[in-house]
Amino acid sequence: MHSVELLPDPATERAVRDVWRRLADAGLPSLATHHHPTNRPHLTLVTTDHLPPRTHAHLKHSFAKTLPLPLRLDGPLRFSGRTKALAWAVRPDEALLRLHETVWRTLRDAPGGGGSMNPLLDPARWVPHVTLSRSRGTVRAELPDGLFPRTSDALPGTLTGWWTSARHYDSGLRTTEHLGP
Repeated sequence: MHSVELLPDPATERAVRDVWRRLADAGLPSLATHHHPTNRPHLTLVTTDHLPPRTHAHLKHSFAKTLPLPLRLDGPLRFSGRTKALAWAVRPDEALLRLHETVWRTLRDAPGGGGSMNPLLDPARWVPHVTLSRSRGTVRAELPDGLFPRTSDALPGTLTGWWTSARHYDSGLRTTEHLGP
């Protein structure tokens, strides 16, 4: 599987990693326990089973024109199903929505096709988020106190920063490639 992802600025990455650590310290599932070097906080824009090499140039051009973009995280978000996930909700602004749509269309319309794209990431269905934990088991419903950072002017779990770069992640090879800017 291939994914195209946005990466946050260093301060936001540290804040997300702190939440991962707090979850692990509370005995809850956390991405802090995933030690592969490619594991880092990110926002997935598209996943597909095929990413034609020619699309990289188009994606790099899109990212060079649009990044950095403002980032706003807005508290916890839970996903249920076979795998349960806890995430930090991303509040998308118009620029992020346009970029997501551009990336989606670039892969969908790529010569040779973009492969089988994950329909949950279709612009009409996309729920932007930064994943904090995944679990197939039962996870307790309450979250530990102080899980999210608190700023003086915002509710707990609200954080602002920047999406500063993009990457391609190949889950089969477990490698990343910088896409810009």
